Amino acid sequence: MTDVITRADDQTQAPIIPAKGGAKERWVRRAPLLPALIFALIVTQVPFLFTLYFSTQGWNALHPGSRHFVGLKNYATVLTDDRLRSALLNTVILTAGAVIFSMILGLLLAILLDRKFFGRGIVRTLLITPFLIMPVAAALLWKHGILNPDYGLINGIFGGSTAWATSYPKTTIITTLVWQWTPFMMLILLAGLQAQSTDILEAARVDGANAWQIFRRMTLPHLRQYLELGALLGSIYLVNTFDSIFTITQGGPGTATTNLPYEIYQTIFSKYEYGEASAAGVVVVILTIIVATFALRVISGLFKMEESR
Repeated sequence: MTDVITRADDQTQAPIIPAKGGAKERWVRRAPLLPALIFALIVTQVPFLFTLYFSTQGWNALHPGSRHFVGLKNYATVLTDDRLRSALLNTVILTAGAVIFSMILGLLLAILLDRKFFGRGIVRTLLITPFLIMPVAAALLWKHGILNPDYGLINGIFGGSTAWATSYPKTTIITTLVWQWTPFMMLILLAGLQAQSTDILEAARVDGANAWQIFRRMTLPHLRQYLELGALLGSIYLVNTFDSIFTITQGGPGTATTNLPYEIYQTIFSKYEYGEASAAGVVVVILTIIVATFALRVISGLFKMEESR
């Protein structure tokens, strides 16, 4: 009798493996997704292939009949030209500055919103609002409503007539980006804080750990992957910043705030060098893909960590 029960239990606990469908059945399931996949390939990959082709051409729009194949010469120009190297340096400074400061402020705001207080929902909604504003609208708000030397909010409060965008161009652009992207970092880090085990935190308090020790030894290590995720995703988006620079500083004064996307714009509409601009665009895409690869690895590690809990 015992043997019968054991065999019955074994049969009950045996995993049921669904039979795999044939190739025809799999294609039937995937068929509704094919139009969207084809559309995405046409919209994203076909223009990129044309960009790759144009990057190998010596093509000035002022002399359309002189287009010819130059190989990798445009890429050599991109990597050795002083303006483009300056634009690359500005891209790194603006991106790194915006990501670092928005992450610090986002962490502080996430810690605040992780606590219960009256009106927390309203405060959270208000803090998210800057991220929902269109980049051009946000840039216009900062240019005319806050930083204008004649009637801007800052000069109105502190007095004076400082032309902030001219006197402190990089700081102006970084401040605008930080204001808009801090809510993004805050949401990611707030999700990380709310995923932290309250039992472990309570046990640490019972053992006599103070708030700073808990934050430094437990909360920050727990948030490491969330911080990496926010930094990488923020870098992917901010490396392509164009709206704020075009609207507020026009890349100036001089080339103080000219990053790679704006330099590509200038190359096309000022120098009319389509081949050189295409090569610079390909370089930007490659840099973005490198950053995105690290971001995907971090996301994958984050999911694995959540599954192992």
